[in-house]
Amino acid sequence: MSNAITLMVIYSEQMEECRSFYSRLGLHFEQEKHGTGPEHYAAVLGDGAVLEIYPANGKPTGRARIGLSLPGSRMVPPLESGRHVLTDPDGRKIDIHVS
Repeated sequence: MSNAITLMVIYSEQMEECRSFYSRLGLHFEQEKHGTGPEHYAAVLGDGAVLEIYPANGKPTGRARIGLSLPGSRMVPPLESGRHVLTDPDGRKIDIHVS
């Protein structure tokens, strides 16, 4: 079995704005709630990994840099092939590799 990231959780004070930002990149989010935990959004990526957006509720949102490989045709607006660095609503740098 090879190593792989299967889950990435980001915390946001701006959940709707983040969901909208990542949705424009072509990710499809479902609203979820596990037990007594908070409502959040989850998207399953092409390789089966899950990206979740949780409410920060006072937790630091961090300075993570996220790299995603995505088909440009599913983005709104579409991006040309190559590398693009975008910034999400919480200030995280998102390194997009468009195929």
